[in-house]
Amino acid sequence: MSLRRIALALSLSLGLLLTAMDVTAADKPQPAKKNQRNAIIFIADGLRFGSVNSTDAPTMLAMRERGVVFVNSHSLYPAFTMPNASAIATGHYLGDTGTFGNTLYSGYPIFNTGNFKKTQGTVTPFIEDDQILADLDSHYRGNYLNEETLLAIARQNGYATAAVGKLGPTALQDVAQLNPVEQQFSVPQTVIIDDRTGSPTGVPLPADIVAALKAANMSTTATARNQPAGDNVTPGTRNANVGQQQYFVDAVTKAILPVFVKSGKPFVLVYWSRDPDGSQHNQGDSLNTLTPGINGPTSRAAVKNADDNLAQILAFINSDPKLAANTDVFLTSDHGFATISKHEIDASGQHFTASYAAQFTYKNSAGAPEVNPGFLPPGFLAIDLAHGLNLPLFDPDKEIQDSAGKKTYQPVDPKIAQPTAAVSQRPSSGDGLLGGSGRVSEATDAQVIVAANGGSDLIYVPGHKPERVQQIVRILGQQDYVAGIFIEDSYGQIPGALPFSAIRLLGAAQLPRPTVVVNFKTFYLKPGDLQSAVQIADTTLQEGQGMHGTLSRDNTFNNMAAVGPDFKSRFIDHAPVSNADIVRTIAHVLGLDLPEKGKLTGRVLTEAFAGGPGKVYSKSEQIASEPDANGNRTVLLYQQIGERRYFDEACFTGAGTSTPNPCR
Repeated sequence: MSLRRIALALSLSLGLLLTAMDVTAADKPQPAKKNQRNAIIFIADGLRFGSVNSTDAPTMLAMRERGVVFVNSHSLYPAFTMPNASAIATGHYLGDTGTFGNTLYSGYPIFNTGNFKKTQGTVTPFIEDDQILADLDSHYRGNYLNEETLLAIARQNGYATAAVGKLGPTALQDVAQLNPVEQQFSVPQTVIIDDRTGSPTGVPLPADIVAALKAANMSTTATARNQPAGDNVTPGTRNANVGQQQYFVDAVTKAILPVFVKSGKPFVLVYWSRDPDGSQHNQGDSLNTLTPGINGPTSRAAVKNADDNLAQILAFINSDPKLAANTDVFLTSDHGFATISKHEIDASGQHFTASYAAQFTYKNSAGAPEVNPGFLPPGFLAIDLAHGLNLPLFDPDKEIQDSAGKKTYQPVDPKIAQPTAAVSQRPSSGDGLLGGSGRVSEATDAQVIVAANGGSDLIYVPGHKPERVQQIVRILGQQDYVAGIFIEDSYGQIPGALPFSAIRLLGAAQLPRPTVVVNFKTFYLKPGDLQSAVQIADTTLQEGQGMHGTLSRDNTFNNMAAVGPDFKSRFIDHAPVSNADIVRTIAHVLGLDLPEKGKLTGRVLTEAFAGGPGKVYSKSEQIASEPDANGNRTVLLYQQIGERRYFDEACFTGAGTSTPNPCR
């Protein structure tokens, strides 16, 4: 379908949706009944609230104006994709799902049982990968999340279910379906289409969807993504992820939804648009400069790409008035975004990091500098901690053989003149094993593990020694790129740090829980303008590209809206809401009961329902740690409804912690 035809269909479709909404808006909602509604959850990965406008995102803007717009929405912290994907899937906070980051300490070497005929790998896997998720499932009682997902419960209650889009968060929506059988995937009951579909490592498709794709003259292999990230001298992509996402949305509207409609079953569909996230990460508009950063033409084209996908799905739904009148659509983004700084630590442009890790010249294997002079390298936190703790550093993502022929993780030493096959200058992905022998074994003997994620890093202390944790907090408090420290509650009160319970990281999770979460600094090039946010990020990406993960309002302020027969029309919801609230809200509409093992759940957004209350009471709060030796306090700003917290931002501050917003 051409963009012009999609736009025409959209204008008609929104009218149909709103007709259905207006009929019921004044009525008091009746108790939900099973198998009555269809539901679509559309995630525009990394979409900032302020990026929605009439030029780049007319469809999303129309949803805001004509349905429910949530103007006080929130990502969960750490503000990464997989943590928020786990909340969108289950309705639980991270303390229950255990998905504390995109990269985490798995508690064992990934694939150590030979799943998928793979050899034993890293203990700090990047989990945006179906096979890694499946391996986690097989190690943690068949469902590493430890909570049922919406798609699983809907499927068990007779719904047709599908998850389409970005590799990792898409399959996570029905993660237990990934459990390997005889070292490979079996055909799941939920339709899963992502980057790997049709490849040897992809999740297979059911026969009816394969037939529908072929009938639509579509390939059964997903279109590849082509967005190079560049390096410190070569700009990244100048193109949005149009080709791959056109395949995904065509699969939805030309195969999956037609099959579902023909079956007569109600359905739940999750569509995960990689854009604008993927393009904002890799954009080449702003290499080594903070402007335009992620506000350039590539990022705007990525927002338009996601908007076009939503328009095409809505056009299909509303091509049938009965389908439109029976389908609710919830729009969200997993997190916000910011431009990366690897050098500046504030908006003045005159203050630069004094990190130990930034003092060295980092070279690639050919001897060319791969990090600009004075810039933070990937893995700067692991390097700085290893230096401060006087511990050897190893790269858990790179194995070598030592002189005795035994497998070991590659040693890291930033002081060497040039990397060799035996020793590197920095961790390849930023992760680090500190202390121990560096030997590859079932149980690492590292004293400290750093899982690098971007705007925040996870630190694990396997030995659980309080004195070691206190050392780490003291070292972190001395770094000019740190803006908040959180520690596991069992270590008690440590000056400069707040407990995990404050950010809901304690719960029923099966995966190892970090000991420390460190929040990196954010600043704004234009005071008060979230679109101008810049953050320090522990990533292989470059200054001027994009990242997320911090506990700052530019990252926690995502984009949420809803339309459909069960939601109000033209309603502005000022109450705090989060990604953990979506599943409970949709489950209520569908009349589904969600079993719970943990108690850290979102709420039903009753104020957004047709006939629901006009206002929900909430309160704004702030808490601060005791000051450390440098006078630093971690300050957390949040909102609360009952027992549920919505995290705004955190920072380091020495004074003025009683002001309304000491972080800005």
